Amino acid sequence: MKKAVFSPLIAAFLILVILVAIPNQWVERIIPNNRVIDAATELNPFMFQGKYVQDKMLEAKHYLPIYGSSELARMDPFHPSNYFQETGAPFTPFLIGRGGTTSITHFLNFAEHTKQLNGKKIVFIISPQWFQPKGTDESHFVPNYSSLQAYDLAFNKTIDPKLKKEAIERLLTYSPIKKDPILSTMYKAEISKNPWTKRKAAFVRPIAFLYREIFHKKDLYYTIKGGQPHKRIISPKVKNKTWEQLVAQANHYGKKRATNNHFYVTNSQYKKIRKMVPLLKNKKAGASYGRSIEYRDFQMLLDLLKESGAKPLFISIPVNGKWYDYTGFPKKGRTVYYQRIKKQVEAAGFPIADFSNHEYDPYFMKDTIHIGWKGWVYTDKAIQDFYEGKNWSLILDQKKGKCKFTDWRVRKDGS
Repeated sequence: MKKAVFSPLIAAFLILVILVAIPNQWVERIIPNNRVIDAATELNPFMFQGKYVQDKMLEAKHYLPIYGSSELARMDPFHPSNYFQETGAPFTPFLIGRGGTTSITHFLNFAEHTKQLNGKKIVFIISPQWFQPKGTDESHFVPNYSSLQAYDLAFNKTIDPKLKKEAIERLLTYSPIKKDPILSTMYKAEISKNPWTKRKAAFVRPIAFLYREIFHKKDLYYTIKGGQPHKRIISPKVKNKTWEQLVAQANHYGKKRATNNHFYVTNSQYKKIRKMVPLLKNKKAGASYGRSIEYRDFQMLLDLLKESGAKPLFISIPVNGKWYDYTGFPKKGRTVYYQRIKKQVEAAGFPIADFSNHEYDPYFMKDTIHIGWKGWVYTDKAIQDFYEGKNWSLILDQKKGKCKFTDWRVRKDGS
Protein backbone atom coordinates (compact mmCIF):
# COMPACT_ATOMS: atom_id res chain seq x y z
CA MET A 1 0.00 0.00 0.00
CA LYS A 2 2.79 2.40 0.94
CA LYS A 3 4.59 1.53 -2.28
CA ALA A 4 1.51 2.42 -4.32
CA VAL A 5 1.25 5.76 -2.53
CA PHE A 6 4.90 6.77 -2.71
CA SER A 7 5.80 5.47 -6.18
CA PRO A 8 4.02 8.32 -8.07
CA LEU A 9 5.61 10.86 -5.73
CA ILE A 10 9.08 9.44 -6.30
CA ALA A 11 8.49 9.30 -10.05
CA ALA A 12 7.27 12.91 -10.10
CA PHE A 13 10.30 14.03 -8.09
CA LEU A 14 12.70 12.25 -10.46
CA ILE A 15 11.00 13.79 -13.49
CA LEU A 16 11.31 17.24 -11.90
CA VAL A 17 15.02 16.68 -11.21
CA ILE A 18 15.59 15.58 -14.80
CA LEU A 19 13.71 18.57 -16.23
CA VAL A 20 15.70 20.98 -14.09
CA ALA A 21 19.01 19.23 -14.82
CA ILE A 22 18.65 19.45 -18.60
CA PRO A 23 20.99 22.24 -19.84
CA ASN A 24 19.21 25.41 -20.92
CA GLN A 25 20.88 25.26 -24.32
CA TRP A 26 19.24 21.91 -25.00
CA VAL A 27 15.81 23.28 -24.14
CA GLU A 28 16.34 26.36 -26.29
CA ARG A 29 17.04 24.14 -29.32
CA ILE A 30 13.50 22.76 -29.29
CA ILE A 31 11.79 26.15 -28.99
CA PRO A 32 9.93 26.75 -32.30
CA ASN A 33 11.58 29.25 -34.64
CA ASN A 34 8.35 31.22 -34.96
CA ARG A 35 7.87 31.52 -31.21
CA VAL A 36 8.80 35.22 -30.97
CA ILE A 37 6.74 36.12 -34.05
CA ASP A 38 3.66 34.41 -32.60
CA ALA A 39 4.18 36.10 -29.21
CA ALA A 40 3.96 39.60 -30.72
CA THR A 41 0.16 39.69 -30.33
CA GLU A 42 -0.47 36.88 -27.84
CA LEU A 43 -0.62 39.16 -24.80
CA ASN A 44 0.50 36.08 -22.89
CA PRO A 45 1.24 36.74 -19.18
CA PHE A 46 3.85 33.98 -19.17
CA MET A 47 5.77 35.98 -21.76
CA PHE A 48 5.40 39.25 -19.79
CA GLN A 49 6.69 37.53 -16.66
CA GLY A 50 9.49 35.68 -18.43
CA LYS A 51 12.82 36.47 -20.01
CA TYR A 52 13.63 34.37 -23.09
CA VAL A 53 11.04 35.67 -25.58
CA GLN A 54 11.56 39.32 -24.65
CA ASP A 55 15.33 38.95 -24.84
CA LYS A 56 15.07 37.59 -28.38
CA MET A 57 12.54 40.24 -29.36
CA LEU A 58 14.63 43.13 -28.04
CA GLU A 59 17.72 41.81 -29.82
CA ALA A 60 15.88 41.80 -33.17
CA LYS A 61 15.96 45.16 -34.95
CA HIS A 62 12.56 44.87 -36.68
CA TYR A 63 10.47 44.65 -33.49
CA LEU A 64 9.05 47.79 -31.89
CA PRO A 65 7.94 46.95 -28.33
CA ILE A 66 4.74 48.64 -27.13
CA TYR A 67 4.31 48.55 -23.36
CA GLY A 68 1.01 49.34 -21.70
CA SER A 69 -1.92 47.68 -19.98
CA SER A 70 -5.46 46.59 -20.88
CA GLU A 71 -5.82 48.97 -23.84
CA LEU A 72 -3.44 46.75 -25.84
CA ALA A 73 -6.14 44.08 -26.06
CA ARG A 74 -8.69 46.53 -27.58
CA MET A 75 -8.23 45.36 -31.15
CA ASP A 76 -9.74 47.07 -34.19
CA PRO A 77 -8.41 47.83 -37.70
CA PHE A 78 -6.60 50.93 -36.39
CA HIS A 79 -4.80 49.14 -33.54
CA PRO A 80 -1.01 49.42 -34.13
CA SER A 81 -0.54 45.65 -34.50
CA ASN A 82 -3.22 45.50 -37.18
CA TYR A 83 -2.59 48.82 -38.91
CA PHE A 84 1.17 48.45 -39.32
CA GLN A 85 0.89 44.88 -40.56
CA GLU A 86 -1.69 45.79 -43.17
CA THR A 87 0.26 48.82 -44.38
CA GLY A 88 3.56 46.90 -44.63
CA ALA A 89 5.54 48.93 -42.09
CA PRO A 90 9.28 48.15 -41.73
CA PHE A 91 8.72 47.19 -38.09
CA THR A 92 6.49 44.79 -36.17
CA PRO A 93 4.75 46.03 -33.00
CA PHE A 94 5.29 43.67 -30.06
CA LEU A 95 2.67 44.04 -27.32
CA ILE A 96 3.69 43.80 -23.66
CA GLY A 97 1.08 44.38 -20.99
CA ARG A 98 -2.42 43.52 -19.81
CA GLY A 99 -4.97 44.72 -17.29
CA GLY A 100 -3.32 45.69 -14.00
CA THR A 101 0.16 46.07 -15.50
CA THR A 102 1.41 49.35 -14.05
CA SER A 103 4.68 51.21 -13.44
CA ILE A 104 6.10 48.86 -10.80
CA THR A 105 5.51 45.69 -12.83
CA HIS A 106 6.95 47.34 -15.93
CA PHE A 107 9.94 48.42 -13.83
CA LEU A 108 10.63 44.80 -12.86
CA ASN A 109 10.36 43.78 -16.49
CA PHE A 110 12.69 46.53 -17.69
CA ALA A 111 15.21 45.64 -14.98
CA GLU A 112 15.29 42.13 -16.46
CA HIS A 113 16.28 43.45 -19.90
CA THR A 114 18.49 46.52 -19.34
CA LYS A 115 21.25 45.31 -21.68
CA GLN A 116 18.84 44.70 -24.56
CA LEU A 117 17.14 48.08 -24.01
CA ASN A 118 20.30 50.05 -24.74
CA GLY A 119 19.64 52.06 -27.91
CA LYS A 120 16.29 50.35 -28.46
CA LYS A 121 13.25 52.37 -29.53
CA ILE A 122 10.18 51.48 -27.49
CA VAL A 123 6.66 52.88 -27.01
CA PHE A 124 5.09 53.20 -23.58
CA ILE A 125 1.38 53.96 -23.11
CA ILE A 126 0.47 55.61 -19.79
CA SER A 127 -3.04 55.15 -18.37
CA PRO A 128 -4.53 57.75 -16.00
CA GLN A 129 -6.28 54.98 -14.03
CA TRP A 130 -2.93 53.77 -12.68
CA PHE A 131 -2.66 56.94 -10.61
CA GLN A 132 -5.01 56.07 -7.78
CA PRO A 133 -4.04 57.77 -4.49
CA LYS A 134 -2.54 54.59 -3.02
CA GLY A 135 -0.97 53.47 -6.29
CA THR A 136 -0.97 49.87 -7.50
CA ASP A 137 -2.84 47.65 -5.08
CA GLU A 138 -2.44 43.92 -4.39
CA SER A 139 -5.28 42.91 -6.71
CA HIS A 140 -3.44 44.43 -9.68
CA PHE A 141 0.12 43.64 -8.65
CA VAL A 142 -0.19 39.95 -7.73
CA PRO A 143 -1.52 38.58 -11.08
CA ASN A 144 1.25 40.40 -12.96
CA TYR A 145 4.08 39.67 -10.54
CA SER A 146 7.05 37.67 -11.85
CA SER A 147 9.09 35.61 -9.38
CA LEU A 148 11.77 35.21 -12.03
CA GLN A 149 12.15 38.95 -12.52
CA ALA A 150 12.05 39.60 -8.76
CA TYR A 151 14.80 37.06 -8.08
CA ASP A 152 16.88 38.37 -10.96
CA LEU A 153 16.62 41.85 -9.44
CA ALA A 154 18.13 40.49 -6.22
CA PHE A 155 21.21 39.37 -8.17
CA ASN A 156 21.33 42.40 -10.46
CA LYS A 157 24.65 44.28 -10.15
CA THR A 158 24.24 46.65 -13.09
CA ILE A 159 21.39 48.87 -11.88
CA ASP A 160 22.30 51.97 -9.91
CA PRO A 161 22.40 50.85 -6.23
CA LYS A 162 20.31 53.80 -5.08
CA LEU A 163 17.60 53.06 -7.64
CA LYS A 164 17.70 49.36 -6.79
CA LYS A 165 17.22 50.07 -3.09
CA GLU A 166 14.31 52.38 -3.80
CA ALA A 167 12.66 49.69 -5.92
CA ILE A 168 13.25 47.02 -3.28
CA GLU A 169 11.69 49.17 -0.56
CA ARG A 170 8.61 49.54 -2.74
CA LEU A 171 8.44 45.85 -3.66
CA LEU A 172 8.67 44.81 -0.02
CA THR A 173 5.23 46.36 0.53
CA TYR A 174 3.62 43.62 -1.58
CA SER A 175 2.61 40.21 -0.24
CA PRO A 176 4.37 37.95 -2.82
CA ILE A 177 7.71 39.40 -1.72
CA LYS A 178 6.93 39.71 1.99
CA LYS A 179 5.71 36.11 2.16
CA ASP A 180 8.71 34.69 0.32
CA PRO A 181 11.26 34.09 3.12
CA ILE A 182 14.19 33.65 0.74
CA LEU A 183 13.53 36.64 -1.48
CA SER A 184 12.51 38.97 1.35
CA THR A 185 15.72 38.09 3.21
CA MET A 186 17.77 38.93 0.12
CA TYR A 187 15.88 42.19 -0.39
CA LYS A 188 16.10 43.30 3.24
CA ALA A 189 19.86 42.80 3.19
CA GLU A 190 20.08 45.25 0.27
CA ILE A 191 18.52 48.08 2.27
CA SER A 192 19.70 47.21 5.78
CA LYS A 193 22.97 47.93 7.57
CA ASN A 194 22.28 45.25 10.17
CA PRO A 195 25.14 42.67 10.09
CA TRP A 196 22.79 39.84 11.11
CA THR A 197 20.42 40.60 8.22
CA LYS A 198 23.34 40.51 5.80
CA ARG A 199 24.60 37.22 7.25
CA LYS A 200 21.18 35.66 6.81
CA ALA A 201 21.16 36.82 3.20
CA ALA A 202 24.57 35.27 2.60
CA PHE A 203 23.24 31.99 4.05
CA VAL A 204 20.14 31.87 1.81
CA ARG A 205 21.91 33.19 -1.30
CA PRO A 206 22.72 29.69 -2.71
CA ILE A 207 19.06 28.69 -2.26
CA ALA A 208 17.94 31.89 -3.96
CA PHE A 209 20.32 31.16 -6.83
CA LEU A 210 18.81 27.68 -7.21
CA TYR A 211 15.28 29.10 -7.17
CA ARG A 212 16.25 31.60 -9.85
CA GLU A 213 17.64 28.83 -12.07
CA ILE A 214 14.41 26.86 -11.66
CA PHE A 215 12.38 29.92 -12.66
CA HIS A 216 14.59 30.38 -15.73
CA LYS A 217 14.06 26.76 -16.71
CA LYS A 218 10.31 27.12 -16.15
CA ASP A 219 10.31 30.13 -18.48
CA LEU A 220 11.94 28.07 -21.23
CA TYR A 221 9.43 25.24 -20.91
CA TYR A 222 6.52 27.66 -21.05
CA THR A 223 8.11 29.22 -24.12
CA ILE A 224 8.07 25.85 -25.89
CA LYS A 225 4.35 25.55 -25.31
CA GLY A 226 3.50 29.16 -26.15
CA GLY A 227 0.03 30.66 -26.19
CA GLN A 228 -2.72 31.71 -28.57
CA PRO A 229 -2.38 34.84 -30.73
CA HIS A 230 -4.94 37.48 -29.82
CA LYS A 231 -7.93 37.81 -32.13
CA ARG A 232 -7.09 40.43 -34.71
CA ILE A 233 -9.25 42.67 -36.90
CA ILE A 234 -7.28 43.49 -40.03
CA SER A 235 -8.84 45.51 -42.84
CA PRO A 236 -7.35 46.42 -46.24
CA LYS A 237 -9.34 49.67 -46.07
CA VAL A 238 -6.59 51.30 -43.99
CA LYS A 239 -4.02 50.93 -46.79
CA ASN A 240 -2.92 53.89 -48.90
CA LYS A 241 -4.88 56.39 -46.81
CA THR A 242 -3.83 59.80 -45.57
CA TRP A 243 -4.04 60.41 -41.85
CA GLU A 244 -6.99 62.72 -42.48
CA GLN A 245 -8.79 59.91 -44.30
CA LEU A 246 -8.01 57.48 -41.50
CA VAL A 247 -9.47 59.86 -38.90
CA ALA A 248 -12.66 60.12 -40.95
CA GLN A 249 -12.71 56.35 -41.34
CA ALA A 250 -12.25 55.84 -37.58
CA ASN A 251 -15.07 58.31 -36.90
CA HIS A 252 -17.39 56.32 -39.15
CA TYR A 253 -16.25 53.00 -37.68
CA GLY A 254 -16.82 54.17 -34.10
CA LYS A 255 -20.15 55.84 -34.86
CA LYS A 256 -21.57 52.55 -36.12
CA ARG A 257 -20.52 50.77 -32.92
CA ALA A 258 -21.61 53.29 -30.28
CA THR A 259 -25.28 53.96 -30.91
CA ASN A 260 -27.04 53.10 -27.64
CA ASN A 261 -25.52 55.81 -25.42
CA HIS A 262 -24.23 59.38 -25.51
CA PHE A 263 -20.84 58.55 -23.92
CA TYR A 264 -19.34 57.18 -27.19
CA VAL A 265 -18.96 53.78 -25.52
CA THR A 266 -19.30 50.60 -27.61
CA ASN A 267 -22.77 49.12 -27.59
CA SER A 268 -21.53 45.81 -26.16
CA GLN A 269 -19.69 47.51 -23.30
CA TYR A 270 -22.59 49.82 -22.47
CA LYS A 271 -24.97 46.86 -22.27
CA LYS A 272 -22.77 45.45 -19.50
CA ILE A 273 -22.91 48.61 -17.39
CA ARG A 274 -26.34 49.99 -18.37
CA LYS A 275 -28.03 48.98 -15.10
CA MET A 276 -25.22 50.51 -13.04
CA VAL A 277 -25.09 53.84 -14.87
CA PRO A 278 -27.72 55.67 -12.73
CA LEU A 279 -25.93 54.52 -9.58
CA LEU A 280 -22.61 55.95 -10.75
CA LYS A 281 -23.78 59.51 -11.33
CA ASN A 282 -21.57 61.92 -9.31
CA LYS A 283 -19.99 59.01 -7.41
CA LYS A 284 -16.49 60.31 -8.16
CA ALA A 285 -16.96 63.82 -6.83
CA GLY A 286 -13.74 64.97 -5.18
CA ALA A 287 -11.58 62.33 -6.89
CA SER A 288 -8.21 63.18 -8.44
CA TYR A 289 -5.30 61.53 -10.24
CA GLY A 290 -3.03 64.39 -9.18
CA ARG A 291 -1.64 62.77 -6.00
CA SER A 292 -0.53 59.14 -6.05
CA ILE A 293 2.26 56.80 -5.01
CA GLU A 294 2.26 55.79 -8.67
CA TYR A 295 4.25 58.92 -9.56
CA ARG A 296 7.13 57.59 -7.48
CA ASP A 297 6.91 54.19 -9.20
CA PHE A 298 6.75 55.89 -12.59
CA GLN A 299 9.82 57.97 -11.76
CA MET A 300 11.76 54.79 -10.97
CA LEU A 301 10.73 53.49 -14.39
CA LEU A 302 11.92 56.70 -16.07
CA ASP A 303 15.22 56.57 -14.19
CA LEU A 304 15.79 52.95 -15.20
CA LEU A 305 15.05 53.60 -18.87
CA LYS A 306 17.40 56.57 -18.86
CA GLU A 307 20.12 54.56 -17.16
CA SER A 308 19.72 51.66 -19.60
CA GLY A 309 20.03 53.92 -22.65
CA ALA A 310 16.56 53.10 -24.01
CA LYS A 311 14.83 55.42 -26.49
CA PRO A 312 11.18 55.56 -25.44
CA LEU A 313 8.20 57.45 -26.77
CA PHE A 314 5.51 57.95 -24.13
CA ILE A 315 1.85 58.13 -25.09
CA SER A 316 -0.39 60.02 -22.67
CA ILE A 317 -3.95 58.90 -23.30
CA PRO A 318 -6.96 60.81 -21.97
CA VAL A 319 -10.05 59.63 -20.13
CA ASN A 320 -13.55 59.66 -21.60
CA GLY A 321 -14.53 63.22 -20.70
CA LYS A 322 -18.28 62.74 -21.05
CA TRP A 323 -18.26 59.70 -18.79
CA TYR A 324 -15.96 61.25 -16.20
CA ASP A 325 -18.12 64.36 -16.06
CA TYR A 326 -21.17 62.16 -15.51
CA THR A 327 -19.51 60.37 -12.59
CA GLY A 328 -18.58 63.73 -11.07
CA PHE A 329 -14.81 63.23 -11.40
CA PRO A 330 -13.55 66.84 -11.33
CA LYS A 331 -11.91 68.22 -14.45
CA LYS A 332 -9.19 69.67 -12.24
CA GLY A 333 -8.40 66.20 -10.88
CA ARG A 334 -7.69 65.05 -14.44
CA THR A 335 -5.93 68.17 -15.69
CA VAL A 336 -3.41 68.15 -12.86
CA TYR A 337 -2.54 64.55 -13.79
CA TYR A 338 -2.01 65.37 -17.49
CA GLN A 339 0.22 68.29 -16.62
CA ARG A 340 2.19 66.43 -13.98
CA ILE A 341 2.85 63.32 -16.07
CA LYS A 342 3.89 65.41 -19.08
CA LYS A 343 6.28 67.43 -16.95
CA GLN A 344 7.71 64.26 -15.40
CA VAL A 345 8.42 62.63 -18.78
CA GLU A 346 9.90 65.81 -20.25
CA ALA A 347 12.14 66.30 -17.20
CA ALA A 348 13.61 62.86 -17.93
CA GLY A 349 14.44 64.05 -21.45
CA PHE A 350 11.97 61.78 -23.26
CA PRO A 351 9.36 62.70 -25.92
CA ILE A 352 5.67 62.41 -25.10
CA ALA A 353 2.65 62.37 -27.39
CA ASP A 354 0.12 64.15 -25.21
CA PHE A 355 -3.48 63.44 -26.23
CA SER A 356 -5.07 64.94 -23.12
CA ASN A 357 -6.96 67.50 -25.24
CA HIS A 358 -9.05 64.68 -26.74
CA GLU A 359 -11.18 63.95 -23.66
CA TYR A 360 -14.33 65.02 -25.49
CA ASP A 361 -13.28 63.93 -28.97
CA PRO A 362 -15.98 61.49 -30.19
CA TYR A 363 -14.71 57.95 -30.81
CA PHE A 364 -11.23 58.72 -29.53
CA MET A 365 -11.99 56.32 -26.68
CA LYS A 366 -13.63 52.92 -27.11
CA ASP A 367 -15.30 52.82 -23.72
CA THR A 368 -15.03 54.69 -20.41
CA ILE A 369 -11.24 54.34 -20.07
CA HIS A 370 -9.69 52.55 -23.07
CA ILE A 371 -8.32 54.13 -26.22
CA GLY A 372 -9.69 52.92 -29.52
CA TRP A 373 -10.73 53.77 -33.09
CA LYS A 374 -9.70 57.39 -33.63
CA GLY A 375 -7.35 57.27 -30.66
CA TRP A 376 -5.41 54.47 -32.30
CA VAL A 377 -5.07 56.53 -35.50
CA TYR A 378 -3.40 59.32 -33.54
CA THR A 379 -1.24 56.78 -31.75
CA ASP A 380 -0.23 55.16 -35.05
CA LYS A 381 0.81 58.55 -36.41
CA ALA A 382 2.88 59.32 -33.32
CA ILE A 383 4.51 55.87 -33.48
CA GLN A 384 5.35 56.15 -37.17
CA ASP A 385 6.84 59.62 -36.76
CA PHE A 386 8.81 58.46 -33.76
CA TYR A 387 10.14 55.43 -35.63
CA GLU A 388 11.15 57.63 -38.56
CA GLY A 389 12.77 60.23 -36.29
CA LYS A 390 10.22 62.97 -36.99
CA ASN A 391 8.82 65.39 -34.42
CA TRP A 392 5.35 65.79 -35.81
CA SER A 393 2.04 64.22 -34.91
CA LEU A 394 -1.61 64.53 -35.89
CA ILE A 395 -4.18 66.55 -33.99
CA LEU A 396 -7.74 67.36 -34.94
CA ASP A 397 -8.89 70.91 -35.46
CA GLN A 398 -12.31 70.50 -33.83
CA LYS A 399 -13.69 73.84 -35.03
CA LYS A 400 -12.93 73.30 -38.71
CA GLY A 401 -13.37 69.53 -38.61
CA LYS A 402 -10.03 69.08 -40.34
CA CYS A 403 -6.70 67.58 -39.41
CA LYS A 404 -3.47 69.44 -39.07
CA PHE A 405 0.01 68.65 -37.85
CA THR A 406 1.71 70.06 -34.79
CA ASP A 407 4.82 69.38 -32.78
CA TRP A 408 4.06 66.93 -29.96
CA ARG A 409 7.41 67.43 -28.31
CA VAL A 410 8.13 70.30 -25.95
CA ARG A 411 9.08 73.35 -27.95
CA LYS A 412 11.94 75.55 -26.93
CA ASP A 413 9.55 78.33 -26.03
CA GLY A 414 7.78 75.97 -23.61
CA SER A 415 4.48 76.01 -25.51
